[in-house]
Formats: sequence, C-alpha cells, structure tokens
Amino acid sequence: MSVYANRIRPRLIDVTCGATQAHPHRERACAGLRGRVLEIGFGSGLNVSFYPAAVAEVVAIEPSDAAWRLASGRLAASAVPVERAGLDGQSLPVPEASCDTALTTWTLCAIPDPAAAVREIRRVLKPGGTLHFAEHGLAPDAGVRRWQRRLNPLQRAVFGCRLTNPVADLLTGAGFDIRELDEFYEAGSPRPFGAQSVGVAVAP
Repeated sequence: MSVYANRIRPRLIDVTCGATQAHPHRERACAGLRGRVLEIGFGSGLNVSFYPAAVAEVVAIEPSDAAWRLASGRLAASAVPVERAGLDGQSLPVPEASCDTALTTWTLCAIPDPAAAVREIRRVLKPGGTLHFAEHGLAPDAGVRRWQRRLNPLQRAVFGCRLTNPVADLLTGAGFDIRELDEFYEAGSPRPFGAQSVGVAVAP
C-alpha cells in the first residue's frame, strides 16, 4: 500500500466524511442498531457517537491501521466495547448468524467486490437481523450517471472508492429485503458525488 493510501487518505476521509452535513445520515443509519453489531468499514470511528443505547458491542472490520489509530480518541470516549475483528469485508472472520444488526456508511464503494461483502454481511446476521446503511452510489438520473462514470477514475485515485455502485441492487442481489430506502442528492454536493442511499434491509 502506498504512503498516500496508508497515511494520507485515511486522514482525508476522516475530515471529509466527518463533515457536519453527514451527521444526519449517520444518525439515521445508526437508529435501530441493537445487540451485537457488525460494522464494516469502521474507519476512524465516525459512527461511534451515534450508536444508540441498545448497542451492546461492535465487531469492527477495518483494513487501515492509520484509520484505526485515528479512532482511538472516539473509542476511549465510548461506553460501547468495540473489537477490531478483521481487515477484509469480503471475507469476515465472524461466525454465521452471530450478529443482531450490521452497519455500513460510505463503505461498499471502497470494497473491491461489494457483492461479496454484502453476501458476507447476510451470512453473519441472524435471521431477521437488519443491515443499516448510508452509501453513495449510482445516481437515478442518466445524465448524472454519465458524469459519474467519467469522474470515477479521479474518485478512485483520490478517495479509493467508486461513484457507480448500484446500492439497492447489491442488497437485493444478496437476498436482502429492503425495508426502508431513501434515495436523494445531498444538498450542497455536486450531484455525481452526492447521490445517497440511506435505509434498512432485512436478512431473511
């Protein structure tokens, strides 16, 4: 991993994804989390302050050591125990049907095979368990999608993620039933970068 990807990018993501306009989306995604929670793409712990009281523990998957170090202050201030259990969202070292709920926030875009990651989330959730998500991805408008495809190489180089994930299709393709879904453009963001999907999906 390059110096930029290992040291600089995690700090850049900590600042940009920690912006206040993301807080309402994080709060919505975290609402309803309970019990043993799997969080893929834990990053620098930006969701920690939004965990509801019903969360008993968090199983964190995070590949970046730099991001994990950035999370140390947030972890120290939290009453919720968080264990860094693995590095790869595509192959989770977590037993089948062992988590009550799961959380992803602006994570699937950075995973090389997001479909594999979603299948793994379904595997480790108990039947009826819920995946709570806030993700950016493929826009609903064809003109915006064309710009997303043009800008994708730059997005991948700077932030290490894609603009073109079909979020809802990834979830239903893994067998999830989508219970809540809000698709919108984030106010103040250019549309190719601001197409958001926030909601809850249920594991059968």
